[in-house]
Amino acid sequence: MAEKKQKSFRQILNNETVSGYVFAAPFVIGLLAFTLIPIIVSFYYSFTDYNLVQSESFVGITNYAKLFSDSRFLKSVRVTLVFVLLSVPLKLMFALLVAQVLTKKTKAVTTYRSLYYVPSLIGGSIAVALAWKELFGRRGLINQVLGAVGASPISWFGDQNLAMLPLILMAVWQFGSSMIIFAAGLKEIPTTYYEAAKIDGAGRFHIFRKITIPCLSPIILYNLIMQTIAGFMTFNSAFVITKGGPNDATNFYSLYVYNTAFKYYDMGYASAMSWVMLVLISAITFIIFKSSKMWVFSEAED
Repeated sequence: MAEKKQKSFRQILNNETVSGYVFAAPFVIGLLAFTLIPIIVSFYYSFTDYNLVQSESFVGITNYAKLFSDSRFLKSVRVTLVFVLLSVPLKLMFALLVAQVLTKKTKAVTTYRSLYYVPSLIGGSIAVALAWKELFGRRGLINQVLGAVGASPISWFGDQNLAMLPLILMAVWQFGSSMIIFAAGLKEIPTTYYEAAKIDGAGRFHIFRKITIPCLSPIILYNLIMQTIAGFMTFNSAFVITKGGPNDATNFYSLYVYNTAFKYYDMGYASAMSWVMLVLISAITFIIFKSSKMWVFSEAED
């Protein structure tokens, strides 16, 4: 009897369908426990007054209506939009420039690519944010360099007009992932295009504008969307370096959501802000997709 049970158990394990379910189970469980269920719960909490201590009470669309009269929320939206509009284009331009350099045939090109990719691996960490804070601190390296050339030290994080600049530079510094994707795309452009352009007497700038950019436009679209989404979700740099100050000058959307939920214990209002963020990012992504018809080149088109 025991031998029959063991044999049937082995047959079940050898079944490809069962094996597939077993290997897929960790992903499915993680998707349900850490993604789908929290999404559903946060949507429910967005219609409640919930402070993590007392039981929630249903308040309808009060949390959503409150957003339009919350000056701090509106400022966080404006600050985040400015950050995204400045950091994303600069990051993509710098990534494309470095990718152009690293696609040239040299012996140490693989080493260079690895070194340039490192900032993207560690750039969002707490340790690097702390190092960046020291770098732009009152007695940091940047001010020491300014002092060496006779300039006055700058209070980077004390001036609300300058506080965002170091955070933008930190975001641009994390260009490695976009650079790798651009480098892969540049390799796929047929060399015959460049050879024909050179024969016709085209200069470097003309070749870059008429051949490289159009052929690379689908990859530019991909990087633009991914980096825009990442820009709206920026949290670590503002949380560690500026705490959203001074005067909410770096109070990014995600940071305000976090503080509302876990500092002020207003989980219902924070959930409403999270859903508004989802709608905002979706709308901007949709606009980018729609506008791509005017500037993304496809070989299938005329």
